[in-house]
Amino acid sequence: MIKTQNIKAALLTAMLLTGASAMAQTVSVELKSSNEVPANPSTASGTGSISVAADKTVSGSITTTGIEGKMAHIHTGAAGANGPVLVGLTKNGDNGWTVPAGAKFTDEQYAAYMAGGLYVNVHSAVHPGGEIRGQLLPK
Repeated sequence: MIKTQNIKAALLTAMLLTGASAMAQTVSVELKSSNEVPANPSTASGTGSISVAADKTVSGSITTTGIEGKMAHIHTGAAGANGPVLVGLTKNGDNGWTVPAGAKFTDEQYAAYMAGGLYVNVHSAVHPGGEIRGQLLPK
């Protein structure tokens, strides 16, 4: 009887973990200078993906080309508007940025994410306010 209960508990745990993973929202993001506010003439670019799990934990990374990035962040802000930093990304090599382990959105930040009200950008010495930017647009 104890073995049967243990097996049932293990199966239930596996199903719950699989369900939570399936509920994660992952968005691809393309970063361009024309998306910055204000736009700039940089030819740099970036691509990546950001995932938000059912418990609102955030993960993901971006890779850039043509930019010597100094900082990268996820910000609050609709397309065409700037906003405050929510999550600072960690530099990973010359052209990579990663969401740090343990990053998590509040309910309000998650609602903004789901409404397309967050963006990722990379800052440089030439464009300290942001050189390339991509809006996070969940489906």
